[in-house]
Amino acid sequence: MREAGRIVAIAHEEMRRAIAPGVSTKALDTIALTVLRDHDAEPCFLGYAPGNHPPFPATITASVNNELVHGIPSESRVLDEGDIIGLDVACFYKGYVGDAAFTHPVGEVSRSARRLMDATKAALNAAIAASVLGNSISDVAKATAKSAARAGYSVAREYTGHGVGRAMHEEPQVPNWWSGKKSQAQWQDYELQAGMTYAIEPMLIAGRSDLLELDDGWTVVTKDGSLTAHFEHTVAITEDGPLVLTLP
Repeated sequence: MREAGRIVAIAHEEMRRAIAPGVSTKALDTIALTVLRDHDAEPCFLGYAPGNHPPFPATITASVNNELVHGIPSESRVLDEGDIIGLDVACFYKGYVGDAAFTHPVGEVSRSARRLMDATKAALNAAIAASVLGNSISDVAKATAKSAARAGYSVAREYTGHGVGRAMHEEPQVPNWWSGKKSQAQWQDYELQAGMTYAIEPMLIAGRSDLLELDDGWTVVTKDGSLTAHFEHTVAITEDGPLVLTLP
């Protein structure tokens, strides 16, 4: 899993270098696929079709501005100065998965966009810091929510982090909030154990948290058009604290 995570990190770095006004999201997808194949890895997203979703047609998800997650790369989707773009990559390597995401500015962006990205990264770091023995999934979720709330942002409630291992989505689910009420009964509050591996992925929203899935069956946007940001790392629970697996 550490090697799978390292490959994902390399793909992130190559895409980060290419982000600029005039670049298409399809071009970024091609960069990521090339990195994965050059390292004998295969994309997890390509062909993925859970539930009633159509097969996902790309290596990455590329979500621009008010697109929260699952944006489909396209030659016609060209980045503009001032956009922000969330890029998510997951790969299989020798039977194991690495999964991570980041949001990046396109050229010069507004102060509000920069603040949203910084707050989302801070929420991820807070959740990682809470990923220690003696805590539970609810502690990780609360750390994310508290960090977001302090910065004045909403969190996506319908979409969560998740266990990662031999499959891209395993137990436990790792939500970005926790109320302890019956509305969260579908999310089991696991006690953290050494050896657990999961992806933490806070998704912060500058406006209201109401979301809409587009007709393509994948892209999720904010109903009010407000900006969103998304950061994710795959983390292992160890006796010595959290180990981030998706770093270079």
